[in-house]
Amino acid sequence: MKDLQKLVDTSGLDLATLGQRVRYLRRARGMTLAELGAKVGCAPSVLSLLENGKREPRLSLVEQLASALSVPVTELLKKQPPSRRAQLEIALEAAQRDPSYKALGLPVLKAGARVPTEVLEHIVALAAELRAQRAKPTGTPEEARQANAALRAAMREQGNYFAGIEQAAAEALSAEVRSRADYHGGPLSQGMLMSVMGHHGFEVRYLNDLPRSVRSLTDLRLRRIYVKQEPVGGHTPKAVVFQALGHFLLGHEAPRDFADFLRQRVESNYFAAAMLMPQEASVAFLRESMERRDLAVEDLADVFSVSYEMAAHRVTNLITHHLGVPCHFVKNDSSGVIYKAYSNDGVVFPADPSGAIEGQRMCRQWSGRQVFAAANRFSPHYQYCDTPSGSYFCVAQVDPRDHAYAITFGVPFEHSRWFRGRESTLRTRSYCPDGECCQRAPLALAERWEGLAWPSARAHSHVLSALPAGSFPGVDDVDIYEFLDRHAAELPGQATPRTRTAPGPAGRPSEETER
Repeated sequence: MKDLQKLVDTSGLDLATLGQRVRYLRRARGMTLAELGAKVGCAPSVLSLLENGKREPRLSLVEQLASALSVPVTELLKKQPPSRRAQLEIALEAAQRDPSYKALGLPVLKAGARVPTEVLEHIVALAAELRAQRAKPTGTPEEARQANAALRAAMREQGNYFAGIEQAAAEALSAEVRSRADYHGGPLSQGMLMSVMGHHGFEVRYLNDLPRSVRSLTDLRLRRIYVKQEPVGGHTPKAVVFQALGHFLLGHEAPRDFADFLRQRVESNYFAAAMLMPQEASVAFLRESMERRDLAVEDLADVFSVSYEMAAHRVTNLITHHLGVPCHFVKNDSSGVIYKAYSNDGVVFPADPSGAIEGQRMCRQWSGRQVFAAANRFSPHYQYCDTPSGSYFCVAQVDPRDHAYAITFGVPFEHSRWFRGRESTLRTRSYCPDGECCQRAPLALAERWEGLAWPSARAHSHVLSALPAGSFPGVDDVDIYEFLDRHAAELPGQATPRTRTAPGPAGRPSEETER
């Protein structure tokens, strides 16, 4: 039995698929349930439960069934349904368990031999469309902004620290990385990444023809994670791989709505950062820097070889919980439009009536805008800013990987003593978000030009659009299924799977745009 366990992979065993394979092979050999039961010493009723995916067999029974059906054990344990008919029967059973289908109040349909395959095709396709219609995350940008504001409030309440995700990342690293004698902290090598992924049963493939609507794509059938060879939206390939793994280890299901989609996105990003910058090593580094009064985001980025933006995010995860320092984070473009923001230090961001920050324009006096006029915008820009909510020490830097954005990390004035650059003499005063200091033109300037200027606004069409439909906004299902179909056929002897088979909820593709 131990030898058998070494030969077969039962991880992720799908009982419905196993049952279909047994039934398919039994019928192909003209055997009844009673005849097969006699060969393996098992009651026909037990075999019927097995074939219907309602009973998990012991490995000894799997070995007996394989022998009786004259196939290798691995043939029974394949994760692909044996035929299109079997695939449809499995899909029908799954569809009838879905709440959106149950809500119709229809009687249960058993996929007996008399039900034509064409009928199953129609029912499964209709069920999939019903599920897609019910799974639209949100209808309007306003609803999306409200969901984002609610998520930010929840993050603020817990200091942007997620103990459960930290634990999941630590456990994922412990078995395959921390035990290695050649790992003493710092960046994870490619070999370590592959070791971690292999431990969890995944193969990573780097390529350049990934569909444009995704940053990664997971084939649950072959246990492959496909990623691009170059950074995607500021994320390194390693980060994208760990984001994909995070969906599985954190138990994500298909998002119920847009708020759920955002939550999963934040959690998977957090998980990737915790993998690339482990909590224990990162906190030790930050604490030592704090003792020297030389805290700096760029040092964390250098030590762990991650982007400046990811390092800044990671500091917000750890510095309040472990070191008691409140903080804020902002990502904005050269015109001051905010793309991401987080705070638990009392700073007041401009916001719309729903509480959403994204899309609002920050004050001209804030470091995130001042840095674009600095002599060296790609070096840290240190300054103090007095605001209606208090005085803050901020460090801003234009992202060297994406020159269109600046990343700002800031803390209240009384905590500036821990940070590099605190000796800066630059100090500005902001009255925003009331608008008196920069949103309204000075009186003399307004008198010269008011009524004599007619700008042609560079409007963005997406502000008028509803969000894309589907659980994963913006993802083109046809593109991803064709991609999986094409690359699954690369295995020698591997039959090309049908494109109608959709990946399961966890590890589904995610869009390129990032919160």
